[in-house]
Amino acid sequence: MKGNTKKILTFIIIVFGIYFTMPIMLKNYLNLPSWFEKNQIRLGLDLRGGSQLLLQVETQEAINEKLQNLSEDIRVAFEEKKIAINNLTLLNNFIKIELSNKALSKDITDVIAGFKDVNIAIKGDIIELFYSSSFIEGFKRTLLQQSLEIIRKRIDEVGTNEPIIQIQGKDRVLIQLPGLKDPERIKLLLGKTAKMNFRLVDEKAMQSVGEKKYFVGAEVLEDENGFKFVVRKRIGVSGDNLVDASASVDQFNQPVVSIRFDSLGSRKFADLTRKNVGKRFAIILDDSVISAPVIRESIPTGNAQISGNFTFDTANDLAILLRAGSLPAPISIVEERSVGPSLGDDSIKAGSLSVMIAFSLVLIYMLLIYGKIGLIANFVLIVNFMFIISWLIIIQATLTLPGLAGLALTVGMAVDSNVLVFERIKEERKLGRSKISSINLGFDQALRAIIDANITTLIAAVILFFMGSGPIRGFSVTLGIGVLSTIICTMVVSRFLIDYFYSSNKIRELNF
Repeated sequence: MKGNTKKILTFIIIVFGIYFTMPIMLKNYLNLPSWFEKNQIRLGLDLRGGSQLLLQVETQEAINEKLQNLSEDIRVAFEEKKIAINNLTLLNNFIKIELSNKALSKDITDVIAGFKDVNIAIKGDIIELFYSSSFIEGFKRTLLQQSLEIIRKRIDEVGTNEPIIQIQGKDRVLIQLPGLKDPERIKLLLGKTAKMNFRLVDEKAMQSVGEKKYFVGAEVLEDENGFKFVVRKRIGVSGDNLVDASASVDQFNQPVVSIRFDSLGSRKFADLTRKNVGKRFAIILDDSVISAPVIRESIPTGNAQISGNFTFDTANDLAILLRAGSLPAPISIVEERSVGPSLGDDSIKAGSLSVMIAFSLVLIYMLLIYGKIGLIANFVLIVNFMFIISWLIIIQATLTLPGLAGLALTVGMAVDSNVLVFERIKEERKLGRSKISSINLGFDQALRAIIDANITTLIAAVILFFMGSGPIRGFSVTLGIGVLSTIICTMVVSRFLIDYFYSSNKIRELNF
């Protein structure tokens, strides 16, 4: 690398580090512009305080629901083909079909072959249907990813600052909410599947709703006050057709939720209201009736309002749920943990103190062992530290307590690279080589050892990042960034400064 290139890169690295670390150093002393104050490092739950939730995605329930839908589709397909069967039963992870005539098995398997990813097992007069293992695994992965995205949308809609949301294991989602003292509202939002639909109320069946009887094509659902409604099973308009929802007030200044459907939903909603003027239709959320208004007139626009016993907060929360979409599977909270802000402050002080002590001891050691050239190493160490912090800010990495430990470890590793270079330079000088030749050979000979040592550490950091979770990933991020920063600062900044102060100056001698 040529001298001018090293000079330019050194200047860029120093300015880069100062620009991003300045707000952290001066935020308590100066009123900085808002755009400048954005360059702040994100603190994790253990440093800032807040709440942590570990959610279980109930994938088995979603699979059972999919099998239930499959069994209904197969039943309809048999009716269309006029294929008679004795019974069709949904059991644990498979559908059991009892044949009325064994000769029909060929016709039945032909019908079932039209359904993707369904395996067939024939056992005499019994046919068993089940999803393939590869389909189940893929379905679970999709469920988890969809759940993650919807959870993120719901939390972002609330306006929670810098949430950390990530998959943990095969069927869990970890949520960290730094700075959040009361997670109850978040828990209520996350605990609802938010499956909404619009169905007509069966007025005839409502007359005998108090009797314990089975209603054909209908089911009994309750509202929040326990009032029972008999609603038809057939869905008039699905919540999947919603494109927007917002909290507002009606003409009586009461909180309502305004909704808007897409083009398909608008047509269905217009058709439903046009054909059923004077009748009631139920607005159902997660098998609970929100309200059951009477259709006064046809609504062709696809815009409607949901009224009920809402407060402004509950109306806004419902709008958030509907905008974010329904969860593909129910979720449950399996672990909840809170960290107080005072404990977070203590962790910051203890962690920062340990990093500063390590930093100071390294600076003193380099100055005592290598004298004036040690000053250059110390300056490079400071630049390297700022460079690491800058990258943590840019990539929006979250600094945790283990991350601070990674920073302390990086300080020692960074100075180790300079030690390798200086020792090689000393050896070359002892062999009688010139000052310029010793410096060039020192850096060239040390480069391989530096890269080998740091690359192996980088590999370990990458493995920790992808295989670990939570605090382990925080440690691996700071360690990985520190390794890359150390190589760059040693081979660019350190080499430029030594070249500038010693190679280009005949008077200055290398004194170790």
